[in-house]
Amino acid sequence: MSAIDQAPDAAPAITDDLFEAFGERTTMVIQHGAVACSAVGRARNVVVEPGREQVRRAAALTSHVLAEIGEGGIALGALPYDGSCEAILRVPDRAIRGAPVRSGVPPEPSWAVTGLIPEMLPVEYEAAVATALTAVDAGTVEKVVLARSILVEADSAIDPRVVARRLNAAEPDCFVFLVTLPGGSSSLVGASPELLVRRSGMAVSSDPLAGTARRSPDPTRDADIARQLLEAVKEQREHRLTAEAVADALAPFCSNLVVDPEPSLTPTATLWHLHTAIRGTLKPGAPDALTIAAALHPTPAVCGTPRDAAADLIRRLERVDRRFYAGLVGWVDGRGDGEWAVTLRCAEISGSTARLHAGAGIVSGSDPAAEDLETEAKFGAVLRALGADPGEV
Repeated sequence: MSAIDQAPDAAPAITDDLFEAFGERTTMVIQHGAVACSAVGRARNVVVEPGREQVRRAAALTSHVLAEIGEGGIALGALPYDGSCEAILRVPDRAIRGAPVRSGVPPEPSWAVTGLIPEMLPVEYEAAVATALTAVDAGTVEKVVLARSILVEADSAIDPRVVARRLNAAEPDCFVFLVTLPGGSSSLVGASPELLVRRSGMAVSSDPLAGTARRSPDPTRDADIARQLLEAVKEQREHRLTAEAVADALAPFCSNLVVDPEPSLTPTATLWHLHTAIRGTLKPGAPDALTIAAALHPTPAVCGTPRDAAADLIRRLERVDRRFYAGLVGWVDGRGDGEWAVTLRCAEISGSTARLHAGAGIVSGSDPAAEDLETEAKFGAVLRALGADPGEV
């Protein structure tokens, strides 16, 4: 039987830094805005084998387990992008939810980064983008998201707790997460800016992002970059495909749905993103947050459109399995409420190595060199948290 220390709407203060306690008492921490959520102590694992429709299978299994427990139950999870490895869903004996501790100065790494190894060289990535553009021009796809990866090597073990605390300090408005992966020898850590879906009672929301520009430390230049992003035809096209797909997937669950008529800007510490707010009221009997997330995943923000054709291009052109990158991370409780974010700006850490992924949306008008620079910018937040120099990518 799972027990929740506090309901999320009470939002009491948490006295411990949940990231610092990770590994001793906790196996999963998710922190966003005013609410932190942590699995504490022993947990029942919901085993979801690799394979097709894994997110949908995970939602069905989790819903069944939580129905047995009742409203006091909660499941926290991390789900792979395309079912290439085992999903992680834990129903803990005890969970903590409340207002998170905001540490002051983030800790310095105790390790030194000794190498950044691209697993796809820039010239190779640009060639893959050019191939994708050929498919766009031929009408095979309208958009495809291509990712590349880098391997970070350090002179000693990388502490994922330190990385999470540094990300939390740098990106306080993001979904910061830290998850023990199966086997216990590696961890998934990241800070995602993108809410896939939130359910709170009968209210549902989504905040799809697509279209990106690197920010400038100069306020005047930064404002110009933001304005140019809002006016860029290519970025608007890329964003529209994502926002429309998310709204269309949410609509069957809703009695009413309100979609921003035009995209707005959402900042992170280092990037501007185009954002559309989507808000709705669920129909009576609507499913839980994870089931709704499964209906949305993968959106054109991380895959493309048409979905099957884009997914086929990704399998052919990307060098390294995405695993949890571009998947889902979040929680759902016995009432059906929950939050699920897209697993972006993340790393899998194992010993003294960390693997990072970053992608860019390819549409008509994309420039291969510019898309490579976009992925480079997206590596920045996690590289800094690891103690690496993003300029060396």
